[in-house]
Amino acid sequence: MIPFDLAEPKSFIEAIKLLDPDDASVRPFAGGTALMLMMKAGMFRPTRLVSLAKIEKKYFGIAADKDGLRIGAMTTLSALEQSADVKKLAPMITRTMRTLSNVRVRNVATVGGALAHADPHMDLPPVLIALGATMSIAGPQGERELAVEDLFTGYFETVLKKNELIAELRVPAEDGKRAAYLKVTTGSADDWPALGVAVAIENDGASVKSVRIVASAATSKAMRLSSAEKVLTGQRIDDKLLARAGDSAAEEADIIADVRGSTPYKRELIRVYVRRAVQQALAGSGA
Repeated sequence: MIPFDLAEPKSFIEAIKLLDPDDASVRPFAGGTALMLMMKAGMFRPTRLVSLAKIEKKYFGIAADKDGLRIGAMTTLSALEQSADVKKLAPMITRTMRTLSNVRVRNVATVGGALAHADPHMDLPPVLIALGATMSIAGPQGERELAVEDLFTGYFETVLKKNELIAELRVPAEDGKRAAYLKVTTGSADDWPALGVAVAIENDGASVKSVRIVASAATSKAMRLSSAEKVLTGQRIDDKLLARAGDSAAEEADIIADVRGSTPYKRELIRVYVRRAVQQALAGSGA
């Protein structure tokens, strides 16, 4: 590992000023769970890391209000898992955290870092997209609001500029929605998934009023499956309708093949697990 500078700013604004919009070798450093692996493998050689460990404490906490949750970008995944407010207002997140990697990683990895890294195999992005989460992004020109679903542009790619940081996440309360997240792993339950599917459904009597269906891991980025959503919206759920939704999802998904499965295999997984995730959400059995 080659030498590099380590900056430890005391404020969020100071951290932004230390980033260089024209130099990809200058990076912010949050939990570092992914960044350190990249450095050890020689995939990334920084000239400067800007540690966020000493910035204001407001970026490390979780707060609940009438609209849902406000989560600081430096909040660890373990804090999400253990939060009573998260369990009450967005229980799908709590359930998801229990098998996201392992407790050692969750104790260090942060919400903002997990999103900014844009690894399509991460469990958190599809769950947040299904719940309609938004975020505040800060840079030299101030803050801007962005839906989590609009953050990702491709494989390990986001709309973030090199001198921008995620400041806060806002997650609406699940309220009357029914939600579930299912993932398929080829190894242990906490291994990288071959597929993740998150679903959030709001019913209007016996019919579906609204639904969000999001796939990840099998795809190049966490992405909504709008064609499957259209199949279900306004309809009464039955086996035939679920089969149509699964077929639509499999056709729409931007599949990537890797060591966890071929393109045909993952397409079939999506076809099956979209149906299962919807059924689990409607049954109230979650994840």
